[in-house]
Amino acid sequence: MAVVVQKFGGSSVATPEKILAAAQRAIDAQNEGNQVVVVVSAIGKTTDTLVALAEQISRNPPAREMAMLLATGEQVSIACMAIAIHALGAKAISFTGPQLGIVTDSSHLKARIKSIETAKLREALDGGSIAVVAGFQGIDEKYDITTLGRGGSDTTAVAVAAAIKLAGFDVRCEIYTDVNGVYTTDPRIVRKAIKVDVISYDEMLEMASMGAGVMHSRSIEFAKKFNVPLMVRHAATSEVGTWVVGEEPWMREVPVCGAALAVNEARIVLDALPDRPGVSRAVFAALAQVNVPVDMIAQNVGSGGKASIGFTVIHGDLKKATDTLDPIITELGATMTVTERVSKVSVVGAGMRHVAGVAEKMFAALAANGINMKMITTGDIKISVLIEEDVPPPEDDEDDAGTKKSHLEAKRAVRGRLALEAVHDAFGLHMPRSGAGVAPSGYRPRPASAVVPEARERETAVAKLDGMEDILVSGVHLSSDQSRVTIFDLPDRPGHCSTVFNAVATGGILVDMIVQNITSVGKAELSFTVPRADLPKALKRTQDVARSIDPSCRVVGDAEVAVLFVLGVGMRSHTGVARTRMSSMPSSFATAVSRSRASGTTADAGRGR
Repeated sequence: MAVVVQKFGGSSVATPEKILAAAQRAIDAQNEGNQVVVVVSAIGKTTDTLVALAEQISRNPPAREMAMLLATGEQVSIACMAIAIHALGAKAISFTGPQLGIVTDSSHLKARIKSIETAKLREALDGGSIAVVAGFQGIDEKYDITTLGRGGSDTTAVAVAAAIKLAGFDVRCEIYTDVNGVYTTDPRIVRKAIKVDVISYDEMLEMASMGAGVMHSRSIEFAKKFNVPLMVRHAATSEVGTWVVGEEPWMREVPVCGAALAVNEARIVLDALPDRPGVSRAVFAALAQVNVPVDMIAQNVGSGGKASIGFTVIHGDLKKATDTLDPIITELGATMTVTERVSKVSVVGAGMRHVAGVAEKMFAALAANGINMKMITTGDIKISVLIEEDVPPPEDDEDDAGTKKSHLEAKRAVRGRLALEAVHDAFGLHMPRSGAGVAPSGYRPRPASAVVPEARERETAVAKLDGMEDILVSGVHLSSDQSRVTIFDLPDRPGHCSTVFNAVATGGILVDMIVQNITSVGKAELSFTVPRADLPKALKRTQDVARSIDPSCRVVGDAEVAVLFVLGVGMRSHTGVARTRMSSMPSSFATAVSRSRASGTTADAGRGR
């Protein structure tokens, strides 16, 4: 018998009527012959109300007690959901995270799941009940209640599905929300956006990390790690939503499947850093120590014994980041510059690995709209650019699960919105194509029914869940057939990157890794890698176009470079990945560094650009 895990967010259970509607969905799934698990968030704005209550009592409440307080929201939800299921004539049993056996670490408000016990869950399901599970919460090894932080209910749902799958059952996870599925971009910003029918884990993870708020990165990482098929769909309709599954061959034919805008970020530039081994590690180790995740990273090519690093952090972590870095910067004799009003515009697609010209098309679209790029990083299947805004966004608005309502900030991110619309049009994302309005040939998203193992075999499989949310490094790859071209003192104006990459692309040269960083007022440094055999041709074309832009530009080629790829799941949502990587190599090994979380690469290579 198949198992369906349904997750309902706070807005989907905000009223008694919505609770009853969600309960009926669970019963309908059971009547179709499935065993059903329902994971529920706190009702409506309950979490916000509880946070506000605590802040009225104390400006700095202890994390342990906050977890104890916040977990009560989901306890109300699961009881109401179980009552609703009973009222509609079916059986239900509710479980808190601790009751079910969701064991986490002891980071009370940002806990990570270590293991899940499935015995009580299986007993409830085998007894014909719908199991109703509290999202967002667990218990540590000291028996203290913990909460999972942003996207916690999604993470709970996928983790429970993974535990059931490892026990040998056919399982799928349905995430019910207030949208019809995943769109090519936020339809509240770009009205021409269309729904995507099928998207890969890597593409969805990149979309989530780039600003698409449908699901949180952690839950997608879980799904990929344990190969759990997801369906994102609307809670109030019967319309089929978006499947999130493993990569299929047909996806490689689509260079860009979506675009996203993130406005809740800030940029930090550390200038005049000593260009020696260990400096980068010291910076990112300090940030990891205080749990500040770093997103875009760009380090310039060192000269004169000095280097600069630019990176972005979530705006809410900015003060913590600068306070942490202040003493380090002083000790190193460096300087720190902060830009609070930035937007990140990104495109993503599995086909980038195989289709050339994606970067040039994106940069041309931005240049045509007079949009200047302050920073560029590329990943295995994404390109991200940073744009400085004139108007600060309003204060953050969060729902009960803690998911950012970025559309409110985006209303005032004028340049970011314009850039998003430009790239969406440039790649024709509003047009139906395979996987978005056109069914891929022979595609079958549901896995075949699994053979249910004996009880002892189940226990052995479930034991594999130990440390289930840890980073899973699947491989390390060194590419030594690359060379690098660097343009120094490139005027920081719209269109110059597009001009450079158009010249390179017309020479039939495949560009891989791209990094741009602002080095001084009005000046940028642009680096990119090409196959070593193409270096002479790429260098000549770049020198010619750079002279046409500004005769003072300096272009340097370097054949003695290598690119290190660390592949794995969990890199997007774990802090300290950059610190770990940089601790084992000198700064000169990869002087231009960016990070890709969805594909799990920390020294990114945007293949097929």
